[in-house]
Amino acid sequence: MEPIIPRVSFANCPIRESLGVLGRKWSLLVLRDIGFLKIDRFSRILKNNVGLTPRVLSMRLRDLEREKLIERIVASHGQADVRYRLTKKGEDALPILTAFIQYGMAHRADRVFADKKPRTLNRVFPGKQKPMLGELIAYAKAQSMVR
Repeated sequence: MEPIIPRVSFANCPIRESLGVLGRKWSLLVLRDIGFLKIDRFSRILKNNVGLTPRVLSMRLRDLEREKLIERIVASHGQADVRYRLTKKGEDALPILTAFIQYGMAHRADRVFADKKPRTLNRVFPGKQKPMLGELIAYAKAQSMVR
């Protein structure tokens, strides 16, 4: 007999709570830039995202830092040299981004790729599944063994 799992009320839904910061406009793209593209400076993040304004980028960086998804690193040599990097909590969000990547490559290929043909994660990012999927790799393997 399976254990009874208590229902989670909508008010305490894990998806709803996760969307608190991740669901804000530009948040996932800022995490993408810092986590996958290794863009770690304000000006480069801004340049990489057409339509993003300096004011909104400042707010998103503050939100992500307050939520401990990124950390701000200020150079010690007196210049205004600020960089951003993911925290462990931020790295745990990378599989969410990977799921969006996979969905877009499979179901939005007509907009993502010039030839409009769907692609797999392994084809586009060979050998990068471990950092992109994180702990979900072990989970996915365990689930495939159950079936």
